[in-house]
Amino acid sequence: MLGSPLKLPDGLHIRPATPADAPFLESLFRTTRDDLQLLADDPDLLELLLRQQYRAQQLGHGQQFPNAHHFIIEKQQEAVGKVLVDFGHNAVHLVDLALLPSARGLGFGKGVLRALQAAAQRCALPMTLVVAHNNPLAQQLYLSLGFRLDASSATHDQLIWYPQSH
Repeated sequence: MLGSPLKLPDGLHIRPATPADAPFLESLFRTTRDDLQLLADDPDLLELLLRQQYRAQQLGHGQQFPNAHHFIIEKQQEAVGKVLVDFGHNAVHLVDLALLPSARGLGFGKGVLRALQAAAQRCALPMTLVVAHNNPLAQQLYLSLGFRLDASSATHDQLIWYPQSH
């Protein structure tokens, strides 16, 4: 699927994640879980919750998407985020995309998504993802890139983007 390099905005690069990225990935996860920080006043309890939730996410992604590819997003050789993508036979599924707080709102996520859409286009595959209802900024971004509602639950929407036919 990634036989040809993804075209990303200037200074952005993605590379396969390695075991050496584990501390960065756990640290990045922590920046995405403000909800847990609101629940726990006790720092020890918060630490326990964050570790458990991180492990649960890793296990869940591994079980649900065993063939997914883990990438680190870099800006000028510095890790600023991650993307987890499952290149299936029938669709390209964005499993997870996360950026450090300092890298949010700068167009990095949009650039990565556009590059993944271009890869899906080359393979004539739709791209799918799931977004939480309580994440309106992400929903707005996905809709602006042509994703449409495919299914909805009480807490999440499944979105789909179809490649243009030539």
